[in-house]
Amino acid sequence: MPTRRAPGTCSPQRRSYEDGCAAAHALDLIGERWALLVVRELLPGPRRFSDLKTTLPGISATVLTQRLGDLEGIGVIERQQLPPPAVSWVYALTPWGRELEPVLMQLGRWGARSPLRAPAPISFATLLTAQKTMFSAGAAAGLDATLHLHIGRETLTARIVDGSFTLTPGLSGTPDAAMSGDVPALGGVIFGGLPLDAAEAEGMITVTGDRDLAARYVTLFPLPPTVDMGAEGGR
Repeated sequence: MPTRRAPGTCSPQRRSYEDGCAAAHALDLIGERWALLVVRELLPGPRRFSDLKTTLPGISATVLTQRLGDLEGIGVIERQQLPPPAVSWVYALTPWGRELEPVLMQLGRWGARSPLRAPAPISFATLLTAQKTMFSAGAAAGLDATLHLHIGRETLTARIVDGSFTLTPGLSGTPDAAMSGDVPALGGVIFGGLPLDAAEAEGMITVTGDRDLAARYVTLFPLPPTVDMGAEGGR
């Protein structure tokens, strides 16, 4: 288990902008590399150290330990002990840490417009957050539906009503449709332009219940247009 740092303390290596702006202070707190991605991975719920290491394959165990210690020290995350028979420790967002979700969502909207963004693997937490971020109330006009998403070992319940959208971990309610597949498959259909028919034909995704609803669901998350760097630079 990584060394635990006392709450309210920060890494001695932490740098500061020494700027009175609250935004600058926020960057002092969560601006280190990997910090916000650790927060993102905890949005669906508590995770073990090994879970975080798996879903953030580019981070070393040493750096992950440092970031977890930093985030715990500033009150963004906390450690929780699972009840028996698990008897293991997990990391979870504090209420203040969860307030970073809309920050990550807005960053996602902004970053999605970059023409420099290259395709790369995504995690379950990314797929969850991206749907919340890109949901289009206009595209969902008149829709009242519940869907269950089975994504690898994870599950989500999507509820669309009156142009609003909620996506919560776990399965609840009686679904009108359900889709099953892994993160690359569902991410490809929702965000990568992979046709649902093709994904089904290849056995990548399974749809049960109202198939027309499933086909409409994957259109509810349009990506914003990328910035025209030539036009922006010419202003």
